[in-house]
Amino acid sequence: MTSPARDVAPATYTISELAAEFDITPRAIRFYEDMGLLNPARDGRNRVYSVRDRTRLKLTLRGKRLGLSLQEIRQLVDMYESPSDTVQQLTAFLAILQAHRDQLAQQLEDIRVTLEEIEQHEDRARALLAEAGHGDAAP
Repeated sequence: MTSPARDVAPATYTISELAAEFDITPRAIRFYEDMGLLNPARDGRNRVYSVRDRTRLKLTLRGKRLGLSLQEIRQLVDMYESPSDTVQQLTAFLAILQAHRDQLAQQLEDIRVTLEEIEQHEDRARALLAEAGHGDAAP
């Protein structure tokens, strides 16, 4: 049987502990701190991260995985902690996600068009090689 004290998460974390937990570098954590996403306490020269900081870091990394900008992430993380109306927060969150979805859809279309252009250039180059009698030189 395990002791209850072992099952309780620590109230504070070091930068090394958070870096290991989230598989990122301490430098990345300091960057997020510089961007205002984290606000650790200090114990002398050491940073002391709270459960709140850990949650903010987790949300920040989730936002980065979604491809959101740091400004969008900060807005969402700040909304998450705000005691204001949840409907307003969720509406803002949906607006950010929709804008990001629209941007990704445009990028996907741009990639599709570019791939079609590459295919046309490849086809033309292969045809020119075939005309020159080097049809076997194509990859």
